[in-house]
Amino acid sequence: MTAPDEDVDDPGVARLLEAFRVLQVQHGRVLAHESATRGLGTTDTRLLLHLAAAEPAGTTPKQAGEQLELSTGATTSLLDRLERHGHLERRPNPDDRRSILVHLTPSGTAVAREVAATWAAAFHEAVAPAERAGVALALEGVGDALERRHREATAG
Repeated sequence: MTAPDEDVDDPGVARLLEAFRVLQVQHGRVLAHESATRGLGTTDTRLLLHLAAAEPAGTTPKQAGEQLELSTGATTSLLDRLERHGHLERRPNPDDRRSILVHLTPSGTAVAREVAATWAAAFHEAVAPAERAGVALALEGVGDALERRHREATAG
């Protein structure tokens, strides 16, 4: 295995790191703008996007909190706020009567689709159709590698 600091000195990896940094900055800006435009916080929007990806099954509040790295109390406040705004609803979990599942309402679905359309347009503009599967595979691979490193670092 290559030492981490050796990878940073690789010109190809250095370019990837810089491109990723710029992507993170632009993602943050777009997320903040798209959220504010709709009267939402960025965490609100992140949850709506997570729920859109979880449909039609929905997600438990615990899963939502883990995805967003929120405490139980913060997750409950977030769900309450988005439910008051009409963007989500809590439903009984058919597989576990002790729990609930969170689902988007039509309003929440519309917000998630509108926000996702911003990123879809950017991918459409920047990535040729023939390259999209390869780019998706690379992004999935980076995500998987980061998840493995996170698990290793937090294993106790």
